[in-house]
Amino acid sequence: MAFVRGLKRPIEIFCKRRMNTPVHSGLGYSAMACKGAYFADFRENKCPFGCNCANAFCSHCISARRYSTEVSPSEQMNLIKQLRERTSAPIKEVKSALVDSNWHIESAQKELRKRGIVLASKKASRTAAEGLLALAQNDRKAAVIELNCETDFVARNEIFQYLALSLAKVALLVDGTWQPSGALHVGPELFEELKINFHHPKLSGERTVQNAITEVAAMMGENVKLRRGFAMSAPSYGILSTYLHTSPQPGVGRIAGLLSLEVEDQNASVDALQHVGSELAMHVVAAKPLFLTKDDVSTEAMESEREILKSQAESTGKPQMAVEKMVEGRLRKYFEEVVLMEQKFIVNDTLNVKTLLNNLSKEVGSPVKVGSFLRVEVGEGLQRLESSNAGEPLAQAA
Repeated sequence: MAFVRGLKRPIEIFCKRRMNTPVHSGLGYSAMACKGAYFADFRENKCPFGCNCANAFCSHCISARRYSTEVSPSEQMNLIKQLRERTSAPIKEVKSALVDSNWHIESAQKELRKRGIVLASKKASRTAAEGLLALAQNDRKAAVIELNCETDFVARNEIFQYLALSLAKVALLVDGTWQPSGALHVGPELFEELKINFHHPKLSGERTVQNAITEVAAMMGENVKLRRGFAMSAPSYGILSTYLHTSPQPGVGRIAGLLSLEVEDQNASVDALQHVGSELAMHVVAAKPLFLTKDDVSTEAMESEREILKSQAESTGKPQMAVEKMVEGRLRKYFEEVVLMEQKFIVNDTLNVKTLLNNLSKEVGSPVKVGSFLRVEVGEGLQRLESSNAGEPLAQAA
């Protein structure tokens, strides 16, 4: 009588349970006899335990396959290491997939991808307030996207950063998102179903944007979410400048500033424009302007601020005439805080941005103005959004 190598359960148990059912070895054959009946080669695509499941991952079949493997412990460790390197999945999931696939690494990798969809869907309800911004730019356009995760540890992972940069390049190429010299919100729904080719050892081949995000979420073990994107076009005459703050590598960071400078004379010095444009993009990140000019401040915002300032001034007990002067003075201070053209220039606080542009216009011999600007920060408004279910907030832009 021949026994299957590595079979742990006593033969009597199998004989009592099913006298005439061949026991599958997990290697495509069986040579075990019971009560004089011989088990012939078993190669049919059905469960050897009689459940008619025709499923390679039946719980009965898995049990038999687990105990029938001839893979040595050292080979098992090597396979676990290889699959971890391929997928970056948690070691517990890697080992489970290999065991369920009878230590066949290709089948285990496929099984991990299937499980990733389930794992990612379970994590989708968890808060993802960390992450990175990724920026892509060419001669005429710039796009920035926000990719969120749960911890800054994952945000520092090179696969996560590679995915973010790839998505920024996709956002740069999306049709119908551009306006001349303006910033436009680009929702993730516009390119989630687009197919792109990835060229990373752990994320390669063609797949949709959404599938790529799902795979990376499974690798990282966290909720990964493409939250939003923005795009800006360069002016017909002028330049488009960008700046990334807290940047672990080129193209990614936690705060982004985009700004376009328009000039009337197409022959104006580009070098001078680029120098000032780069400094102003950095200024936008640091100074957090909300409006481009005082005229852009809405009537509602103006009245609300005036009412607050008046209440503060009246609480001092001073005469009405003094109160009015205090309100006007504090209103000027408010404009200096939130209006880009009125803000003190961070590189040289003896100038405001308006004076800086006047000096630049004299230098290049043609009027220069800010066409538009955009400031985006990772996670801004996210906690408020989740608690109130409000609409997605736009970045600070003008």
